[in-house]
Amino acid sequence: MLKLPQLRGPTWLLALTALGSLAGCSKAVVLNPAGDVAAQQGQMVITATLLMLIIIVPVIALTLLFAWKYRQGNTEAEYDPEWHHSTTLELVIWTVPLLIIIALGAITWIGTHKLDPYRPLDRIDAQRAVPADVKPLEVQVVAMDWKWLFFYPEQGIATVNEVAAPVDRPILFKLTATSTMNAFYVPDLAGMIYAMPGMQTELNAVINKPGVFKGMSSHYSGAGFSGMTFKFHGLSNEDFAQWVQKASPANATRCSASPRWKKACTTRCSTAASKTERCACTT
Repeated sequence: MLKLPQLRGPTWLLALTALGSLAGCSKAVVLNPAGDVAAQQGQMVITATLLMLIIIVPVIALTLLFAWKYRQGNTEAEYDPEWHHSTTLELVIWTVPLLIIIALGAITWIGTHKLDPYRPLDRIDAQRAVPADVKPLEVQVVAMDWKWLFFYPEQGIATVNEVAAPVDRPILFKLTATSTMNAFYVPDLAGMIYAMPGMQTELNAVINKPGVFKGMSSHYSGAGFSGMTFKFHGLSNEDFAQWVQKASPANATRCSASPRWKKACTTRCSTAASKTERCACTT
């Protein structure tokens, strides 16, 4: 029979150190995002976790304490075979979890309505409300096999696997799909939202920091799923204007005036490579 070498103290310490170093490689985007909607969702995760730890930590601690105190070798531990009930203990066991469940339910209900992806934003971040004269940037998203197609109807352009938005400007994503159902997700921006053929979903979000952020299809959807990623650029107003200008080549393809999606441009962009490319449209 194969015998495995026994791991001693220093080896275990080395393994724990390596595990800690790997954990440091992650930016924990969900808990430290660049967008206000994602930040509120991350705060809900933290709040819910802390509430649940109120139960989990004492239960683990008491389990270890009881196992140690009432071990077979402890002859000094109190032994009462006739004990069967404690009103105080019953109140603690039932009241504390009930209060936590009520708190979790209230937080979830309020957060679900406040962070409804269809609900227009009412704030840029925790300190600033959305100005009344600011119009959201509309981005129409089409999930394809296996790439993402983005339309900017106001700017008259379309891009493949690349999307950009000005910092601190609300964004309205309108999503659909050509065939396979996909899940649109930019962890730094907001929660995921499904893109489904034959219907339209919406996502309201805002990016608060400049940078390049990873976007993906977060649910398995077929053979090309693993490569179905894109880049999200958070830009200043000036840089966004330059980005739009670069995405508008002189040989732009004129698109048919479709009531939902610009089909001519969809055909052109669907033939683009799976990597980042741009194709301009004019109406």
